[in-house]
Amino acid sequence: MRFPKPFKAIVAALALATIFTACIREEALNAEADITAFHLDGNLLIREPVITNDEVKLYINGWEDRSKLAPRFELTPGATISPASGTERDFTKPQTYVVTSQDGRWKKTYTVRFITDLLTEYHFENVEYYTFEGVNKFEKLYEIDTDGSKTEWSSGNPGYMIASQAAKPKDFPTAQDDEGYIGKCAKLVTRSTGAFGKMLYAPIAAGNLFLGNFTVELSDMAKSTRFGLPYTSRPVAVVGYYKYKPGNVLIDKYSKEIPNQSDTFDIYAVMYESTKDVPYLDGTNIKTHPNIVMIAQVKERKATDQWTRFVMPFESVEGRTLDPEKLRSGKYNLAIVMSSSQGGAFFRGAVGSTLWVDEMQLFHE
Repeated sequence: MRFPKPFKAIVAALALATIFTACIREEALNAEADITAFHLDGNLLIREPVITNDEVKLYINGWEDRSKLAPRFELTPGATISPASGTERDFTKPQTYVVTSQDGRWKKTYTVRFITDLLTEYHFENVEYYTFEGVNKFEKLYEIDTDGSKTEWSSGNPGYMIASQAAKPKDFPTAQDDEGYIGKCAKLVTRSTGAFGKMLYAPIAAGNLFLGNFTVELSDMAKSTRFGLPYTSRPVAVVGYYKYKPGNVLIDKYSKEIPNQSDTFDIYAVMYESTKDVPYLDGTNIKTHPNIVMIAQVKERKATDQWTRFVMPFESVEGRTLDPEKLRSGKYNLAIVMSSSQGGAFFRGAVGSTLWVDEMQLFHE
């Protein structure tokens, strides 16, 4: 099977937003050191892998044997990989590969890990940085499972980086905060995107955090959020704690004030069928697509400076049910989503709206 690497949307979007010149020698050696595609014989994978800047995530069913696998990689032109592509390795634990650029000056370490199911406890205690040209741009929250595997939360921070290239990590919409219910927590803030965002009819960027991936789509920013990861259990409920402070002025995507209304947050989870035609849901259809089978949502939302417990049970959508065989085969995705502005996907919100979230747990049968 061949799985192409997702387009490097962040870099491409920055190129659109920044005017620059460069001198290119006709026969200069390639300085890139990237894995661009992944190959694995057989039908072990239940979903296309996710290839990021330093990781390859591979989704399989938990009962599959992964002790003797020999994956093959495609690289940027001229680059080499160690261990060599096609080397048999034991993937019952994550394995690392080092890619060296054609000119020999750059090396990049990738972790290749197989994922059997979602982590179900979320404490928001761990953070690392997304770096660009050696600079720490924004924080990325992640969870550590008992076996040492990592589940990374996605956010809209890469999109905000385009509009506010000078922003410090704590100025981004999504970051970690020290004052959690227990330890640290996630802090989501609705930010202004300035003149650049206003030009694209995206004047605000809601702080958001979700299970899935973010790929910048400048033509329709709501499609940048690719919600959900494979899940093979029947979800029952999500429980956690929140605090919320709405911003002062609610505006729409045209930067016009919406009178007599206040901003509110959103926390919800969606279980949906992933198909070849609809591999994921995005900001335009995460609550409306017919592939959705179950939804859970915090219904009683209020402004509060006290940590408030929430319980959101999963409910069937229009009488739909999970197919046991599809569930076992990894045909469903589960998305858990949090936003500091309920209308953030459509750029409706109040600058300054802040949602704190901590100690979440996903319960299943």
